[in-house]
Amino acid sequence: MFELSRRQFVTSTAAAGVTLMTSQAAVAVTRPEWGDATELAERIAKRDVSAKEAVEYSIRAAEAAQPKLNFLAISDFERAMDKVRSGPPAGPFGGVPFLIKDQLSYIGLPTRAGSRSRQGSPPLARQSVYTDAFDRAGLVVLGKTTMPEFGFLPTTEPLVSGVTRNPWNVERSAGGSSGGAAAAVAAGIVPVAHGSDGGGSLRIPGSCCGLFALKPSRGRMLGTRNDLDATSTSADHVLTRSVRDSAALFALTEDSSAGSRFAPVGLVKEPIGGRLRIGLVVNSFDGSEPEREVRKAVLSTAKLLTDLGHEIVPTKWPIGEKFFQDFLLFWSSGAAAVTAQVKKAQPEKNLEDLFEPFTLGLADLLAKTSEQSLGRAVAGLKEAAAAYDPWFASSKLDAVLSPVVFTPPPPLGYLSGSQPMDVLMERLIRYAGYTPYHNVAGGPAMSVPLYWTAKGLPIGSQLCTPTGQEGLLFGLALQLEQARPWARRHPDKYWFA
Repeated sequence: MFELSRRQFVTSTAAAGVTLMTSQAAVAVTRPEWGDATELAERIAKRDVSAKEAVEYSIRAAEAAQPKLNFLAISDFERAMDKVRSGPPAGPFGGVPFLIKDQLSYIGLPTRAGSRSRQGSPPLARQSVYTDAFDRAGLVVLGKTTMPEFGFLPTTEPLVSGVTRNPWNVERSAGGSSGGAAAAVAAGIVPVAHGSDGGGSLRIPGSCCGLFALKPSRGRMLGTRNDLDATSTSADHVLTRSVRDSAALFALTEDSSAGSRFAPVGLVKEPIGGRLRIGLVVNSFDGSEPEREVRKAVLSTAKLLTDLGHEIVPTKWPIGEKFFQDFLLFWSSGAAAVTAQVKKAQPEKNLEDLFEPFTLGLADLLAKTSEQSLGRAVAGLKEAAAAYDPWFASSKLDAVLSPVVFTPPPPLGYLSGSQPMDVLMERLIRYAGYTPYHNVAGGPAMSVPLYWTAKGLPIGSQLCTPTGQEGLLFGLALQLEQARPWARRHPDKYWFA
């Protein structure tokens, strides 16, 4: 392994807030021997590899890949090294390198949420109870990952830090809003990274980058007990190569204290047993058929599930086209809130210099909407949420299989905020139509990387269950992973070589 003891100098990169520790003497970085975070943690515990070596590796890999992929929003390399100089931190993942999305609070780092409006934000002195759980697990935070401005788009191409590229094809989107996290894990920089999902923001990058991504039920994770209805859409978890990594981090970060909304899932270790009745819906909520490769991907998963003994039956979404219109109107209220807050605090500033055109376009959409129309949209979302669990019960379904997104990873620019508002809105409704319903309903859903196109682009398959049934999803995912392994599949290019 290598050391960081040589004289170093600091080099700025394209991503604001990122500094790389680059030695004057080049050091080769080879792909590590461990496959996932669980394996690395075991090797550190056995002293086959030191935590210092593992963190050094990820820092060197980040240094090599950052100029090419641009996944880091803020680096924290020096503090990461300080945490492992005398051995691994305590915890089941002690010494495993980790990244946090730039939307989650972390002591000592600012939270900028991919926006120029927060570039002057100071380092935080407090963090969430959810973040505390990562520290208790022994994970070593190397910094924060890139995201679109406030997570409003399903691609990571913010003006503040530039385009984040997909390791499988650098001309393609890594997805969003957890695109930086997905790119880092897919490229092999870290074995696991935090992300969040307010309308597909874990599952879409998971699909785009060939990773496993599960969105938990509303109120499942630490610190979310007060997230009560359809207007609380966001959920935190991680992006991983293996199902076992995701299941282990889930068990460490779910709310298992007295009065928790759901009975704890705990650590799911075994594939599911028995036969499930799984609904299949291929078309989008408005009846649109996805692109050919996406259709092939989801039908391939349906066949695999059948081969594993499960019953696949056709089903239909319990929502229609109005759902996404209601969702976008509700989504615009978030943009209106953040822009109004900045305008009040800094009235002398020009909002066009602080926010992206799409964010301002969303805020303008709300400004042109009456309170009654917004109220009807929220009521429509609550009605859609109420139909979610009965959807499974009425058809006696254990789970539902669908695409994650409408197309394979799209070209960079296709969904960027630089597109005209009317063009972008039309593309968003089609591309991201499969994922927001689970956020509004509060049900769990996952993207499973079971298919790659002839051109080497990953396409995930989405599986969802009634609220609170993450244990079933993990068991099913372990069965699928065992039948069609993907964890050691990497992009052809070694981004850190």
